[in-house]
Amino acid sequence: MLTCAIIDDDEINRLTLEHYVSLTPGLELKASLADGIAGLAYLREGHAVDLLFLDIEMPHLNGLELLRLLQDPPAVVITTARNDFAVDAFELQVTDYLVKPFEYGRFSQAVERVRQHPRPQPAAASGAPDAPANADVFVKVNSRMVRINFNDVLYVEALSDYVNIVTAQHKYIVYTTLKALEARLAVFPNFVRVHRSYLLNTQHIESIEDNTANLKGGYYVPIGKSYQEGFFKGLSKM
Repeated sequence: MLTCAIIDDDEINRLTLEHYVSLTPGLELKASLADGIAGLAYLREGHAVDLLFLDIEMPHLNGLELLRLLQDPPAVVITTARNDFAVDAFELQVTDYLVKPFEYGRFSQAVERVRQHPRPQPAAASGAPDAPANADVFVKVNSRMVRINFNDVLYVEALSDYVNIVTAQHKYIVYTTLKALEARLAVFPNFVRVHRSYLLNTQHIESIEDNTANLKGGYYVPIGKSYQEGFFKGLSKM
C-alpha cells in the first residue's frame, strides 16, 4: 500500500486529488492540507507518507520552500497551475510535475512512476553511499525538460556557461556549470572529476593509456595532471 498526503491551497484541485486517490487501488490518503505551513508541521510531527502531492503557489510558505526545509522528503509529485517552476522543481528531485488541470490518466501515470522508482533510502553511515536506485534526472535542453538516466552518461564536458552531457546515443547541451552539475552528481559515486573541464563516469572506462580514459563507443577523456593522483588512487579501490 502506497500512502500519500496532499498539500494544496486550491480547494477544487485538492478535492479533485482526493477523488483521484480514492479511485486508485493501492493508494491510501493520510492527510489533505490547505497550506504549506500546515503541511510542514504535519510532516515534522513524524507523519510518514510515501508520496506527497504538493502545490507550489501557496501563501506564507510555497511548495518549493517547504520541500527545501525537509531533511528526508518522501517522493513528490508537483501539482501546479504554472509550468515555469519545472526546472527548480526537478533540481529538487521531484518524481513528476503535473500542470493543472490534469485528468485522472495523467495522475495515474505519476503514481505509477513513483511505484516504479521509489525514493531511495539514506545510505547507512557505516558504509560508502550507493548510487540511487533511480538515476533518472530531468534537465532543461533548450525549451524541453529531458529525462536522462545518469548511468548511461559517459562523461560531462564544460562549455563556458553550458555543459555537454554525453551518452552513447545522444549529446545534450544544458545551461548550467560543471561545478553545479558536479554537486548534483555527488550522490552518484561513479562520477569523478578528472579534469577542470570533464566529469567522467568510471563505469564506462574500457582502458586508460597516456593519462587518457578510453570509453565505450570510441570516446576519450583526458585526465588532468592535478587530478591524476586522486583519480588513480580512487580507481585502485573500485
